[in-house]
Amino acid sequence: MIFDILTLFPGMFAGPFDESIIRRGKDKQLIEIALHNIRDWATDRHQTADDAPYGGGAGMVMKVEPLAACIEAVKARRPASTVVMTSPQGRRLTHQVAAELAGSDGLIIVCGRYEGIDERIRQLYVEDDISLGDYVLSGGEIAAMAIVDTVTRLLPGVLGSDESAETDSFCDGLLEYPQYTRPPEFAGIKVPEVLLSGNHELIRKWRRRESLRKTRSLRPDLLEEIALNKEDRALLAEIEREDGTCGC
Repeated sequence: MIFDILTLFPGMFAGPFDESIIRRGKDKQLIEIALHNIRDWATDRHQTADDAPYGGGAGMVMKVEPLAACIEAVKARRPASTVVMTSPQGRRLTHQVAAELAGSDGLIIVCGRYEGIDERIRQLYVEDDISLGDYVLSGGEIAAMAIVDTVTRLLPGVLGSDESAETDSFCDGLLEYPQYTRPPEFAGIKVPEVLLSGNHELIRKWRRRESLRKTRSLRPDLLEEIALNKEDRALLAEIEREDGTCGC
């Protein structure tokens, strides 16, 4: 997978893309990340990439000419890649959206800045808009990092075990179950006995129950969006009895 990132601040990516899972993906040659400074396509000596908005108002807007030239240059080299814009107007980045993006031949990620990007860029080039959530960032660079990270970990071979991605929170619509490691007791709190039993079926069932419990407690809205099977419904009934509540 090739990620082309179009930005006014390429220096922001130096640390995050040189560590952890991203670095592992690069070392395994499973991903390639290319940073493109939009200012390099500006034609004036000051490399101007923004201007005042038509109609007045606060802030500046990213100019159409240098960004269009940058997109066209990258797209010419990667014609099969999808052009994605980071924008608060976009669809929210979820596990399902990340999985969809992971199926792309490549991603060209345009990082927004200032008050926004000239709308003609969206009309002419953008194939998808992605948002991290209902809040405003200083620019799209952090959103681009999130897209690269969440897509990369879904690519086969990047993680130590593909099961790691499959059991992450939101993969099946639920929050992940609690995790424990050594020692078996800390500050008077013991690891649940079932996890020490070696009984894989009991462990699987415990993990599913606790995943349902955590989702019900922290993100009950997610339970309305997924199809629960017979076992899930039975486990939820157990949880409700334990908690002294009544399900609807």
